[in-house]
Amino acid sequence: MKKFSKRVLNMHYSPIRKLVPYIDEAKKSGVKVYQLHIGQPDVETPDTFFEGLNNYKEKIVKYTNSAGIIELRESFSKSYAKVGIDILPEDILITQGGSEAIQITLQTICNPGDEVLVPEPFYTNYNGFASAVNVTVDGITTKAEEGFHLPKKEDLVKKIKPNTKSIILSNPGNPTGVVYTKDELKMLVDICIEHNLFILADEVYREFVYDGLEYISLGNFKEAEDRVIIIDSVSKRYSACGARIGSIASKNKDLIQEILKLCQGRLCVPTIEQIGAIELYKTPTDYFKEVNEEYTKRRDIVYGALQKMGGVICKEPKGAFYVSVKFPVDNAEKFIIWCLEEFDYNGETLMMAPLEGFYSTPGIGEDEARIAYILNTEELQKAMTVLDKALQAYPGRK
Repeated sequence: MKKFSKRVLNMHYSPIRKLVPYIDEAKKSGVKVYQLHIGQPDVETPDTFFEGLNNYKEKIVKYTNSAGIIELRESFSKSYAKVGIDILPEDILITQGGSEAIQITLQTICNPGDEVLVPEPFYTNYNGFASAVNVTVDGITTKAEEGFHLPKKEDLVKKIKPNTKSIILSNPGNPTGVVYTKDELKMLVDICIEHNLFILADEVYREFVYDGLEYISLGNFKEAEDRVIIIDSVSKRYSACGARIGSIASKNKDLIQEILKLCQGRLCVPTIEQIGAIELYKTPTDYFKEVNEEYTKRRDIVYGALQKMGGVICKEPKGAFYVSVKFPVDNAEKFIIWCLEEFDYNGETLMMAPLEGFYSTPGIGEDEARIAYILNTEELQKAMTVLDKALQAYPGRK
């Protein structure tokens, strides 16, 4: 038997998906599982996407430009202009979801053995993307008690090494729901300029900011436009996760040309999905208002319930549709497995994402989990009741 590569052996299974077999077994036994572990919204994809597919009359599904269909790049460009970011269509590459966007960007800006800094807990697939190109993720630890906001500048600078190439920032944050302040973003910009780093700005949740909070993009900082790389996607914005349409945007034209080589290597992004995505950007703006109002209601239900549970620590999330929670348990993954294997309340249980795998620092996050408030309000209320009962009954409660 031939041995597999160190690259793949060093990769970890997704902490979000690895417990799915426990869900399947619970369902087989007749238990209803509230699945709060994955960011798959139940909000309907706008009709404009399907209208775009139905209007496709070509008899041959041809390759498209490796950079993406120009009309789609124009759509992304117009969406940036609405938030004060001057990004031209030629500054944009269409990718197979935000995932490919991150991976090929890391391939372009990093050599094997380089490092990137990421506030932790972070979107766990950052680790997978980095491992695939032999790059190490070094976590900047943030705390639940502080709402997962960034540490002081001097603490961040201490993490920078000669082989550090970039800071990755998810804003609004996955898995925490944090929305970073203008001062925090300015601090990151200053650090990256002073230490010649790129900033990989993962802004796929940009539209989901609550309580009248102003969202500020890293693309709004003119002084850093040659080092800011914006990652985007239609997955969460339009509840079109399966369409796999993302983008890379940067004013650094040399960078875009280098990434284009990798885009040409995979030929093109699927044509049909691009056609549908073009129409998505014609969706009336009322769509976001309605969706934001719905997510605010869901956030309030989950956060309100958590605040009433003894020993639970979390801050109110201000964006995305996640909340990261520190639980009074010996181990969050053990607790979740116990919920699926040994516990039910009136024939119901729940699944969350254990957060330990969202950290690169060993030993952190063992008692934390992410809740995605992607179910309707009635189901979320029931799920929170189940969670409260489970915490009371769990034998490993602290």
